[in-house]
Amino acid sequence: MIKQATGHKRVTIADIAKAVGVSKGAVSYALNDKPGISDKTRKKILAKAEQLGWYPNSAARALSAAKANACGLVLSRPARTLAFEPFFMQLIAGVESELSARSIALAIQVVDSVELEMQVYKRWWAERRVDGVLVVDIRENDPRIEFLAELGLPALVVGPPLKNHEIPALWHDEYGVMEEVVRYLHALGHQYIARVAGVPGFLHTVTRTKSFLETAKELKMKSKVLTTDFMPESGAQATRKLLTMTEPPTAVIYDSDILAVAGLGVAHEMGLSIPQDLSIVAWDDSTFCQLVHPPLTAISRDIHSYGATACRKLLDIIDSNDMTDEESPSGKLIPRASTGRHQEAL
Repeated sequence: MIKQATGHKRVTIADIAKAVGVSKGAVSYALNDKPGISDKTRKKILAKAEQLGWYPNSAARALSAAKANACGLVLSRPARTLAFEPFFMQLIAGVESELSARSIALAIQVVDSVELEMQVYKRWWAERRVDGVLVVDIRENDPRIEFLAELGLPALVVGPPLKNHEIPALWHDEYGVMEEVVRYLHALGHQYIARVAGVPGFLHTVTRTKSFLETAKELKMKSKVLTTDFMPESGAQATRKLLTMTEPPTAVIYDSDILAVAGLGVAHEMGLSIPQDLSIVAWDDSTFCQLVHPPLTAISRDIHSYGATACRKLLDIIDSNDMTDEESPSGKLIPRASTGRHQEAL
């Protein structure tokens, strides 16, 4: 159930003065670094201003406008990983296709942690930089959800909703699609399959892994899961570990196209024939999947449309406070030459 988010009052000099128990003039002296108050009082005022989320100048200027005419996206990932993420490029393209048609800007910032991400939200909202934000890479017990609800910043989760969540979500079925992939490989005769997953804490990683393990257990298949940071190097390393085991898997499901392409390279390097010796499935189809040899079986989604829908949903939240979740079309399994019947099943 989604709880209604409450509005967040912009912090003023009067608010700070009341909280500290001093005059507005004293607050003005402290914030503008002017003489006239003691160092002790100045420190108390500055500390309280930071605690309340007050920002100078741009906040005051922005208050004169009804809207910022901008939406925000903060990515809490190492900046270098974005060069290997076709998913985000397509998602952002979809968002921009909607925003540009309405002359609305998209503010993007890359940070190193969730804590820094929340500070960006706090600053953007205090300074009226954005009217709302898209939230990606949802984690278990994600602290951003409650934080954004308390802040009052309109937001949309682009990913699976959390239980008792306070922010609406645009989601698609991850569990059912993974179940379909595992059953597909089972039908091809595979009895030992592996999953090279993404970041362990991401909720979509957790959901896919749960489906993978539960479906494999139901079908009495042997299974193994290795996690990565989505970088090609970690995908290659995980693949080498799997393929050098005493009993290697006969099929591997990768959590991204880049991980799958890296895995394919390792298989070729080790002299394996695809799909005779090893079947490969990539999550999220892309040009990479279609250009390699053999072309990769993949989960195909219209990510551009996903981004456009997310943008429209966020704008509805901003305009009408629409707090309902929305399900988007799930991915489709596209069989290609990288998967085939396991030789022992022939």
